[in-house]
Amino acid sequence: MADRYDAIVVGAGHNGLTCACYLAKAGLSVLVLEQYRTPGGMTISEEAAAPGFLSDIHASGYLVAKLSPAPEELAIAERGFEPITPDPNWAHVFPDGRFLTIGRDLEATARSFARFSQRDADTWRRLYARYQEAKPHIVAGMNAPPPTLAVEFGRPEAVDGYRFEFQSARSWSDENFESDAIKGFFAACALHAALAPDDALGAQFAWLFACAVQDVGVSIVKGGMHNVSKALAHVLEEHGGTIRTDAKVARILVEQGRAVGVGLANGEEVRVDGVIASNVDPQHLVLDLLGEDHAGAELTAAMRRYEWGDSFFAIYAALDRPVAYAAGAEPGQAGYVHAGGASVDDIARALLECRSGLLPATPMLGVINEAGIDPSRAPAGKALMKFVAHFVPYRVRGDATGRVEGAAKDWDWRAIKDAYADHIVDWLSQTSLPGLRERIVARAVHSPVDMEGQIISAVHGTHQHGAFLPYQVGIMRPTPALGRYRTPLANVYLCGAGSHPGAGISMAPGRNAAQVVCGDLGLAFPAGA
Repeated sequence: MADRYDAIVVGAGHNGLTCACYLAKAGLSVLVLEQYRTPGGMTISEEAAAPGFLSDIHASGYLVAKLSPAPEELAIAERGFEPITPDPNWAHVFPDGRFLTIGRDLEATARSFARFSQRDADTWRRLYARYQEAKPHIVAGMNAPPPTLAVEFGRPEAVDGYRFEFQSARSWSDENFESDAIKGFFAACALHAALAPDDALGAQFAWLFACAVQDVGVSIVKGGMHNVSKALAHVLEEHGGTIRTDAKVARILVEQGRAVGVGLANGEEVRVDGVIASNVDPQHLVLDLLGEDHAGAELTAAMRRYEWGDSFFAIYAALDRPVAYAAGAEPGQAGYVHAGGASVDDIARALLECRSGLLPATPMLGVINEAGIDPSRAPAGKALMKFVAHFVPYRVRGDATGRVEGAAKDWDWRAIKDAYADHIVDWLSQTSLPGLRERIVARAVHSPVDMEGQIISAVHGTHQHGAFLPYQVGIMRPTPALGRYRTPLANVYLCGAGSHPGAGISMAPGRNAAQVVCGDLGLAFPAGA
């Protein structure tokens, strides 16, 4: 008979591993099952472009987890995890050669803003001070189960904050800044939640994102983002936990209204005496692993309406030597660089094209200087960069570039992805990274379909386990019925980015879910153990 466990975690992404670590520290016997060949989920690193060139396949910047107690509580720095935080650590380059940066010092950032507007530099100081005042509340809210709507809107500050919470990035930047370039920078920040300039929630997210970059800095993980998941795996194993890869869960086994184990795609069954925590996307959990018989018709219908948001497109490029930015040396010192249109309108146009099914002519690009910050990622003297388009359509219906249509065959991503990658590389070569095309010696191109095929939870080539929308955040994420990590089955829980506080390398959903599980089991949560 197979071993039985106190807890099974489905999915070895960083949130699944985080949840598993806390449950193991609480004294449970834990098994993590992962369908991919290696743990990590959205934190995997592989030699995608060429041998010796190690790219972060999905997440690249390590930021939000610095606002969580989890890295310290789990002591991952003692297990091979080492972030590299450059100064400046963020840059935004414009097609005309101008740029701005976020430095590790507030005044350095203000000086960068002042090149565009002194008034905007002063505004940034004021907005950052507001963040510092609110930071304890922000951090506490992120690292705990979400409050009910009655509690959230019953707070004295809720009425004053209601407008800002739902304001768009365009509306907020128009209120606060005078420089079109700085407005464009903040609109680009909102894209990290897949929020277009005119989408609700964009203002608050743009402010929080930029302030967090200023506060704790975006890091590149030395040796690859997979060292986050490797460190968590070490913690889990030290506390008696087990990870199995190439083990795809096909269904959750239910008897008399309670989960009793999981069935794998190969026909094997693994039994559990306690709980199951799911790090897969919530629609897959409800529709496939549980099914309507166990989830119920109402929840099943709600999850069929679940919205995924916009899709990513990525190019992993091995270079024969580094490429300098047209804007100068300073952007090249940052780990993450925005490159795209010059204004809020340009960003809005690209998102409109994407959401209309067109390949955007000028998407906002995230340029990650992987080997520039971490030389271990590439052979000596070589370079490695990653280019991420925010965003492209999952189902393509046309082309706004004027260059790809000739390569299209029914707009199948397999037929058009290289032509679209050529367009992106050429645009960067002409604007931000002169000579880029000539320096690329090998590349890998991942369309949304490729991403979805590689990692089961990258639905539609997204990274978020569900769009960041007013009705899919907080206690309503992913739906009100699942909003506090619990499901209709008393011993099945959610622990992934489809739960509060959402996407990003934060460890927060996994830690928060473990708090709920421990509370339900009457166990002390091992926060300081």
